[in-house]
Amino acid sequence: MARAGQNSRTIERRGLMLVLSSPSGAGKTTLSRLLLNADRGVELSVSVTTRPRRRGEIDGRDYHFIGRTHFQTMAKTRRLLEWAEVFGHWYGTPRRPVEKALRSGRDVLFDIDWQGTQQLREKARDDLVSVFILPPSVRELERRLRRRAQDSKETIGSRMAKAAGEMSHWPEYDYVIVNRDIEVAFAEVMAILAAERRKRERQVGLSDFVRGLQARL
Repeated sequence: MARAGQNSRTIERRGLMLVLSSPSGAGKTTLSRLLLNADRGVELSVSVTTRPRRRGEIDGRDYHFIGRTHFQTMAKTRRLLEWAEVFGHWYGTPRRPVEKALRSGRDVLFDIDWQGTQQLREKARDDLVSVFILPPSVRELERRLRRRAQDSKETIGSRMAKAAGEMSHWPEYDYVIVNRDIEVAFAEVMAILAAERRKRERQVGLSDFVRGLQARL
């Protein structure tokens, strides 16, 4: 962490956990990519998963692809902050890299569902900032799922059927964004992040900084 100085940018700050959740196709993955490209102070939490690797995915960048036995061992030994089963496969967040990033003042981005968000809230509420992304309409959600051409018709049907249940959890989140336009939605995510970084309790170096100012008066 940076030490307190005359410039506010050097005030020691604890990192935060920024969660983006949404039904499949509502835009959280696109928003995550835009945020990571725009802000070097944010790093992605790379989940472990038991699902097969898709074409173009790279182990360690998109996910850590592991077997079910390995996954179960990580969960039992508290090496995961959260985990959940989605469409027959398990996903989880490794604990160590997240805690290391927060201590160093870096922010960690999570692309997880409501189950994982609930677990993070129970374990680290003070570090958590949660944002739920909604589609502008059901028709648009289905159009986006078909346009990305990653899933079969059966899988798209399953995702659409699950969307209503996922969207019912929006009241559990700190912020809600309706993604009508990706640029507008991205600006709103950036505004949320900027405000949350300035919260007094996260700027742990403020006391030293203010004492330094007072000493020079």
